[in-house]
Amino acid sequence: MKISKFFLFVLLLLLFGACHNNYMPKPRGYFRIDFPPKEFRSFDTTFPFTFEYPRYATIFPDNSRLAERYWINIAYTPFHAQLHISYKVIDHNLANYLEDVHTLVDKHIPKANAISQREFINKQEKVYGLVYDIRGSDAASACQFYLTDSTEKFVRGALYFNLVPNNDSLAPVIGFLKSDIEHMINTFRWKKIDDVHNIDTKPHR
Repeated sequence: MKISKFFLFVLLLLLFGACHNNYMPKPRGYFRIDFPPKEFRSFDTTFPFTFEYPRYATIFPDNSRLAERYWINIAYTPFHAQLHISYKVIDHNLANYLEDVHTLVDKHIPKANAISQREFINKQEKVYGLVYDIRGSDAASACQFYLTDSTEKFVRGALYFNLVPNNDSLAPVIGFLKSDIEHMINTFRWKKIDDVHNIDTKPHR
């Protein structure tokens, strides 16, 4: 009987001590992300431009209601993200296209902490443009850009995630995809429109 009371007393002490432990909330954590290797392939079809994109990505035509010829999407499937690429022919309206780009970027100002821009110039290939880095946990797009030869061709790109925006947790992914976009821009080349006849509508993996 005495032994039973002793064990009961010890049990009560343990329970009492457990109830008075100071609770320390754990810091917010995020899932570990395994990034694929940096390997690229060439997108060189019947389109009026060519570039290199990562092997883990898939390119398919933009079939949305407002899509035009040579509009494509680059799907970064492992990260639930897409880079939307639109193409325009310049007909004395380059200023209008540039204004459209600025307007679309400015739409992210209410949700962005900062928007910076970097100029891109490749005189040899006649590729000129601006890259917009959009920072902010609730910003819908983290990166946008345009490229042009300033006389005939104009391309715009915008990166979006198929997720509710939370760019704090997506920061490593955004940095990874931005480096892929940077590679795409650095390898971007124009092709003669006269050499283009048909649209290749098959997805490119």
